[in-house]
Amino acid sequence: MEPITEREIRASFVNCSKGDAKRLNVPRDLAERPWENLDFLGWTDPSYAGRCYIAVPRDGKLVSIALRHETGGSGKTQMCALCLTSHTGGGVSLMTANKAGESGRRGNTIGSYMCTDLACSLYARNKKKPSMGSRYREDLTVEQKAERVVENLYAFIDKLYT
Repeated sequence: MEPITEREIRASFVNCSKGDAKRLNVPRDLAERPWENLDFLGWTDPSYAGRCYIAVPRDGKLVSIALRHETGGSGKTQMCALCLTSHTGGGVSLMTANKAGESGRRGNTIGSYMCTDLACSLYARNKKKPSMGSRYREDLTVEQKAERVVENLYAFIDKLYT
């Protein structure tokens, strides 16, 4: 992924108002992110527990989505639907997002289980290890695992519009 700016992020949200996009917390360490190892930028809002965001390049433009999740976790081992990493405790959360457009304004949402820290790109590339969970042994290359993360994320984003 190429580095992105705060301005690009704020302008790319598809499932929240422009006002909400202006008010949300964007990471201050964008220059230090490991862009060469990221397929998408995911971050949590330190001032609003249970809020997180994803920004991903798609078809030549940036698409960002606002998500929310329950804090605390279930205490059970769960698997992320994006990178297929298993985590114990609160390492995987059911992330929900308002749908885009009128459907979202009416309160319709979608959800999927994702790594709570949204570090799926790093898990797929073996740059980060889950604290007590695991990655299943697969015959896929790192590149194939990274492609799967992107495909799974795109599938989630596509549901925002249906």
